[in-house]
Amino acid sequence: MSGMGAWLWQRLTALYLGAYILVLLLALVFSGGPSAGAWQGWMTHPGVLLASALFLGAWLMHAWIGLRDVVVDYVHPFGARVTVLAAVALFLLTCGIWGTYILIQAASSWA
Repeated sequence: MSGMGAWLWQRLTALYLGAYILVLLLALVFSGGPSAGAWQGWMTHPGVLLASALFLGAWLMHAWIGLRDVVVDYVHPFGARVTVLAAVALFLLTCGIWGTYILIQAASSWA
C-alpha cells in the first residue's frame, strides 16, 4: 500500500482513533466518577468490546503506515531499512497479540 491508498487509510484510521478516544473520555467524565467495577462493566459490554477491537486494528494500521513511511523516507541503506521495518513489524505484532489477549479476557469475563 502506497501513495493515495496509504494516505486515505492513515486519515480514516486517525478519524476513528480520535472518535474512540473522545467517546472514551466523555464516558469517563460523565460516568459519575471512576470506579473499577463500573469501568470494567462498561468495557466488557459487547458493543464496547467491538469498538475496542476496531480501535486496536485501526491503531495497528495507523502506526504501521506512519512508521513505515518515516522509515522509507529517512533510512536509506537497504539492509538497515529492512531491519528497522522488521523490528517495527515485530513490535506491532506483539502489541496486537497482547491487545487481542486483553480483549479476549474482557469478553470471557462478560460471557
